[in-house]
Amino acid sequence: MTQVDERRARMGLCALQPQGNPQLSELAQLHGAVEVWQAVLGRDSDSAWGRRAATIDLDQIVADTERCRARFIVPGDDEWPESLDRLWGVRLSGQGDQPLGLWVRGSVALTELEGAVAVVGARASTSYGNHVATELGADLGLAGRVVVSGLAFGIDAAAHRGALSTRHPTVAVLANGVDAAYPLAHSSLLEGVVARGAVVSEAPPRCRPLKAAFLARNRLIAALTEGVVVVEAAARSGARNTASWAAALGKHVMAVPGPVTSSLSVTPHRLVRDGTAVLITSAAEVGELLSPLQPELEIPLRGAEQPLDRLPTALRTLREVVAPREEVNVNDLVSRTGLSVRDALAGMDELVELGWLEEAGEAGWRLPTGKP
Repeated sequence: MTQVDERRARMGLCALQPQGNPQLSELAQLHGAVEVWQAVLGRDSDSAWGRRAATIDLDQIVADTERCRARFIVPGDDEWPESLDRLWGVRLSGQGDQPLGLWVRGSVALTELEGAVAVVGARASTSYGNHVATELGADLGLAGRVVVSGLAFGIDAAAHRGALSTRHPTVAVLANGVDAAYPLAHSSLLEGVVARGAVVSEAPPRCRPLKAAFLARNRLIAALTEGVVVVEAAARSGARNTASWAAALGKHVMAVPGPVTSSLSVTPHRLVRDGTAVLITSAAEVGELLSPLQPELEIPLRGAEQPLDRLPTALRTLREVVAPREEVNVNDLVSRTGLSVRDALAGMDELVELGWLEEAGEAGWRLPTGKP
């Protein structure tokens, strides 16, 4: 049987894909990952794990990790955040404990997340929720806090884009491998997050997520941050699960109020009513809660300024000439703005990267779904 070191053994155990499985974490903690991995391999067809392990190619996982320019960190590494130690012994719905390892892709190290804030919420969010999440993401970034979320549709994407709009780092914790976006429509957003921050997962590259993986990653979002803000979430939602993890870990839980007529206000309002969460309406209030004895960096006063107003003039002009439900090409942009073809193309590429536009066809652009 081929010998493996601790790091490769942890890669193999992660590839078994029982993310958040406390049994594997405890066994690796007690006996070492190498011994556990060899034991699983030795069971062959006697168990589901044995059959799965027999199909795992550790050399391929290493090659996939290098190909997407990711790094695999394990407990004891300089980049391993101490905040993950708080997961030991904490259980929710059969999941818990520290991850066996994490794939990280991007320029931000996980040890740089002190004071980070998670902004999570509904996938089928409203324009109100998207507006609030975008503002929170932008203002938290301006206040020097890293915004963490899950790259999902709705509130997650709005929070990431808010941080990116101010050119501040944001971190996405994924249920799938760090080499691809899930959903696929967020491929450009993922690359924007990688360029400014980092994407993180306990699943290896090329791994597609199982349902349980989304709940397992919520514990990482809670553990890596100082507090969790819930913006719009129905009675049953992943955001509520993230809030539960934060509460179990002794982190701050915050919720944004919404219309009492909206089903997406149920979870935020219940968290506040039950005393689990503190009601907040702005990034400044988040800062007051997380750092009550320290003056928060003053967020520049913007009045009625919208996220669009933060874009450089040329980019804002390009964005504003694209009407809702319209697809434009480079000739349209040149005629409407007076920019050169080169400047128009460069500007549109940057707007796509920042999430303000999306590609339409081979040579066109349009507003993303949900953007006014």
